[in-house]
Amino acid sequence: MRASVMQLKVDPAESVAARRERAAELVRARHGSDLVVLPELWTVGAFAYESFAAEAERLDGPTAEAMSRAARDTGVWLHAGSIVETTPDGSLYNTSLVFSPDGELARTYRKIHRFGFDRGEAVLMSAGSEIVTVPTPEATLGLATCYDLRFPELFRALTDAGAEILVVPAGWPARRREHWRLFARARAVEDQCYVLACGTAGTHADVEQAGHSMVVDPWGTVLAEAGADEEVLTVDLDLATVAKTRADFPALKDRVIGR
Repeated sequence: MRASVMQLKVDPAESVAARRERAAELVRARHGSDLVVLPELWTVGAFAYESFAAEAERLDGPTAEAMSRAARDTGVWLHAGSIVETTPDGSLYNTSLVFSPDGELARTYRKIHRFGFDRGEAVLMSAGSEIVTVPTPEATLGLATCYDLRFPELFRALTDAGAEILVVPAGWPARRREHWRLFARARAVEDQCYVLACGTAGTHADVEQAGHSMVVDPWGTVLAEAGADEEVLTVDLDLATVAKTRADFPALKDRVIGR
């Protein structure tokens, strides 16, 4: 499987419509990839809390429409990062969208762990509750978002549900960059999965972003890592490595707690 991880810059000077169109064009340029991944809340910015309500969208809104067309035009599985989803009752969710190569919305994932410690996302967003995997012809994807990365029990549940590639879009702050890099590798090693960790670049809401999107293999080896600026990583993943790692070092079979 060829995967492209798109570390987008969230520029406050760029309109949401312009950012949406630019992202769609970047996706269309990924011909030859099987899977393309975008970051968390790239249309608005993960820390732009004051804009969440105004920029919230339905699951058939403009971002979903643009990403559906881009997936169909390119023939890729597209994890379009996440949007601020609004529901008929007015609730907001941090919701990831995954489109199939024919442009259909295959799955959604509402972020379970909300960041903010009783502020920001933690009070503005409702929490998801569903463990979500996406079967593709090449591999099963396990979905998580940003702050979820600090909660290994979610990733173990995704592994138990059959995940071979853990996909983590994020808007992670630069001041905790080393945590981001550490957790991405730790989740790969402990669950013996590939991890595609896709963050944002730039600064929004006065919060500098960590960048450093990563592709990590099941042994914890970093196959590719971005810098702090906008960048696209494209890596060929050997999915047989997941089964081989689990067979050669069968630690998952030795679990006692949580089996």
